[in-house]
Amino acid sequence: MKKILLLLVFIIAGLTCGTGLYYYQSTKAISENSETMIIEIPKGSSTTAVGKILQEKALIKSAQHFRWYLRLTSQDANLKAGFFEIPPQVNLTQIAEILTSGREAHRKVSIPEGRASWEIYGILKKHYPNLDSIKWENLVHDKDFTHSLGVKAPNLEGWLFPDTHSLPMEADEVQLLKLLVEATKKCLKDIDINKPDSRFNELGGWENVLNLASIVEEETGNPMERPHIAGVFHNRLRQHIPLGADPTVRYIFRNLIGPIYKSQLASDNPYNTRRFAGLPPGPISSPGRKAIEATLYPMETKDLYFVAKDDGSGLHFFSTNLRQHNIYKEQAARNRGE
Repeated sequence: MKKILLLLVFIIAGLTCGTGLYYYQSTKAISENSETMIIEIPKGSSTTAVGKILQEKALIKSAQHFRWYLRLTSQDANLKAGFFEIPPQVNLTQIAEILTSGREAHRKVSIPEGRASWEIYGILKKHYPNLDSIKWENLVHDKDFTHSLGVKAPNLEGWLFPDTHSLPMEADEVQLLKLLVEATKKCLKDIDINKPDSRFNELGGWENVLNLASIVEEETGNPMERPHIAGVFHNRLRQHIPLGADPTVRYIFRNLIGPIYKSQLASDNPYNTRRFAGLPPGPISSPGRKAIEATLYPMETKDLYFVAKDDGSGLHFFSTNLRQHNIYKEQAARNRGE
């Protein structure tokens, strides 16, 4: 009898050690994903359900071991719902840490400088197929919604910050607009407006700064030229000369490329800076930080005109008078082969 009991003890001990070793190896086994994987954990998922998701994705060997591990480490009540980024070749314990940390996965979405609100919608739509263009347009131009976000403007045009954003995996129109506006407000907060040569007070606040900056942004893609172009526009504003900015006419008709027609240039729309002096009713796109800073701190210049050289350089001719400006326009035409 003693021998039988001793044998049973050895068998039980062996089974326990074997099970423990197998369990230990299971928790340390490396996942099979060779690239980062995004998984979704639905709200209300049990540890068993989460384990099955992980096992089906070949991230762990055993859903049961995942459930045991969470119980033994008292983490079973800490699982979070949402989207999570699982790096390649991690083990069960590392995956559990990710799913209980609450660090949800995000989308990286790049919005270039100088994009109008409807262009930004088009960029976001590729990442969020459920976005509705009509709802987006209505929210962008909803004065009450705009004011609820702390923006003292009639709409959100110009306030959707261009940057590479880390956005939620799932989001609706309201959430995305709020995040983009917050990014703009953060940028503006970081810019010093109190230097002696600041034009902030002259422009009358951030709404007008963004307004002019959006035109500066559209007029040149060269960061070195932005302060010079901003200086020309400041001079024109002081002398009550129409800004004469074609991008504002393009904005009216959403005619972003191609020729501008005479009928468009003759438009009586208040955004037509070819006809009307002063700033248009609002921004025509979302300017980047460099254009905003150039608008706040423009080059000191006497120039009142500029025209694209059209020689492949992306630069402009600048002049102080109309006669010289017309000479440069002729030179630009020759550069185009006309």
